[in-house]
Amino acid sequence: MEINLTNKVAIVTASTDGIGLDIALTLAKNNAKVYLASRNKEKALNIINKYKELSLHFVYFDPTNEESLYSFIDDVISIEKRIDLLVNNFGTTDLKVDLDILHTNPEEYFKIINLNIKATYIPCHQVIKYMSKQKFGNIINIASVAGNVPDFTRIAYTTSKSLIINLTKNIALQVGKDNIRCNCILPGMINTNAVAKNLTEDFKKTFLSTLTIKRLGETSDIANATLFLASDLSSYITGQEITVSGGFNLGTPLFAFFNDKNN
Repeated sequence: MEINLTNKVAIVTASTDGIGLDIALTLAKNNAKVYLASRNKEKALNIINKYKELSLHFVYFDPTNEESLYSFIDDVISIEKRIDLLVNNFGTTDLKVDLDILHTNPEEYFKIINLNIKATYIPCHQVIKYMSKQKFGNIINIASVAGNVPDFTRIAYTTSKSLIINLTKNIALQVGKDNIRCNCILPGMINTNAVAKNLTEDFKKTFLSTLTIKRLGETSDIANATLFLASDLSSYITGQEITVSGGFNLGTPLFAFFNDKNN
């Protein structure tokens, strides 16, 4: 079955590089009208000019400005009169301060959590007002495997991703009656520029030993999962976590040990 998003109006937050950009381009290549929600207008316009054959547009989105979390939805509605798909891709942390329970200052902890959850909750809250009137809508939240798997560090980031997973399920339960779906995608280790710059070869080797598929994920892996959830192929799927991680955290914790031993 061919995927065709013709006449669908989509917004992708944090979409001028990495996973967000690949999601936006993939949706647009399948005929969606896609708004790049970003605070970097210059970068967004450069992308739009580079891909003139695609229906890409800019809307201002600043996750650090609460007013912007409402207004970017309203801005698109004022132009398009509808929104069919919202992809909440924004998520961040500060590795210098987001450490373990003993070494993460509570102020920094809640700052990161509030930033990440507000950048998902408020756009969902705002867009559902319109989707409920349309009696149609689709929301895809980009969470992380870190939301389900405890870590040695990044306690604020992992907590915020857990919240987003739970939020997704609550939304799906509460608005399904209005023909609105809500799912989340949980990326594993994705080969973005940021990861490439910070990943040592030793850590990469160790991490790959925990995967059943022996490679890092690519941004296209997340974009393709998003395309599936954005399409009618997934019309009966809601409230679900789609894990895209190469088999990370699948099965016994001893997998990596036995895998290395056998190799």
